[in-house]
Amino acid sequence: MPRVRSLLIEAARGGHAVTYAGLLGRLGLAFTRPKMRALCRTLDAVDREGKGSGEPELAVLVVRASDGLPGQGWWLAHARDSSYVGDWTGPAAAGEVARLQAAVFAYWVHR
Repeated sequence: MPRVRSLLIEAARGGHAVTYAGLLGRLGLAFTRPKMRALCRTLDAVDREGKGSGEPELAVLVVRASDGLPGQGWWLAHARDSSYVGDWTGPAAAGEVARLQAAVFAYWVHR
């Protein structure tokens, strides 16, 4: 978890998202479904820990290469703490993700 968190903070400070496959690659792992599921559990743990410290969620920075949006698991976890109601794809979802990513970038740029 510390390595994933560190990579996400690096991305936040750089003002960019990372793909699931790209993050696995930075961890020295090839993309497989089991590794992807383990990564998603780790992302959830990173966000739970950060929330306890008042940090914005970092997992919103991890997106699919196909559409630049987080996967379904992120949306399900995000729905627990959000007022967002809408599809997990399309313009409204992209707007929600952009808003949250901007908050993450702003938070980490000077930390």
